[in-house]
Amino acid sequence: MSYVILDLEWNGSYSKILNKFVNEIIEFGAIKVDEELNIIDTFSVLIAPKIGKKLCSKVKELTKITNEELMQDGIGFINALSMFSEFLGDDVLMTWSDSDLHALTENYSYYTGNVRLPFLKKYCNIQKYCENCLDLHDKSAQLGLSACADIVGITYSQEEQHRAFADAVLSLECLAHFKDSFSLSPFIVEADNAEFYNRLLFKNHFITNINSREIDRSQMNFDCNICGRQVSQTSKWRLHNKNFTADFYCEDCKKKFTGRVSFKKTFDRVIVKKRLNEKKDKQKDADKQSADSVEQN
Repeated sequence: MSYVILDLEWNGSYSKILNKFVNEIIEFGAIKVDEELNIIDTFSVLIAPKIGKKLCSKVKELTKITNEELMQDGIGFINALSMFSEFLGDDVLMTWSDSDLHALTENYSYYTGNVRLPFLKKYCNIQKYCENCLDLHDKSAQLGLSACADIVGITYSQEEQHRAFADAVLSLECLAHFKDSFSLSPFIVEADNAEFYNRLLFKNHFITNINSREIDRSQMNFDCNICGRQVSQTSKWRLHNKNFTADFYCEDCKKKFTGRVSFKKTFDRVIVKKRLNEKKDKQKDADKQSADSVEQN
């Protein structure tokens, strides 16, 4: 079995046709490796943008790619994708996180109207594999490529990062660091089916309807931070910045609290985050500050 590690760079381009911004791909960089992760072949190509005519300043700063380079050396996206499809063949496609797949499907859909990539048969998310190897399972704080390299002690050039080929190489080095100790096969999935795309294209979102059946109301109870006993809710729930908030009171500690809870819907579960903060008595604080000022005088 061979693998192809792909990395993409893209520009935020405004589409007048879609009336929204599109992550327009401007560079492909890929490495083909054998089962022992020895490099067999490489692939690198610039894409001449069609949706947006100019690169945004942040992209130019990060990638060091210029508009002149893209116009002079870039080829059309469909042409580049055809070349990459031939380069990939029947091998397993690998990327660091699934954001590159999102960009691929977005661009392919823009030109063809179809989100399903005809050349994609098997896929592996290297980020997910490395997170598992490092025993990192916080869905809200995904592991960055350079952060992974720093953790395992891989040296790399900061100047070369944020270019597709250099990032593909760094992804390979992170993968190689763990391969002899952790099996890769559980992370290789079939990608030519509807469930794969349903999962890939699912938009994670916060549940903001308090009457939603997907909300577990038992998660909206809190225990006192001081005595550990359940506090009593003293106000109705309010929605603020995608969090539900309400006031609480502990009969034992005679303390007031503000409880906050959020429900984030992913493809196969709801992630709950909750926090209970003690409410400070503003009048008492003001009186204390006033007393302190008098004493100092």
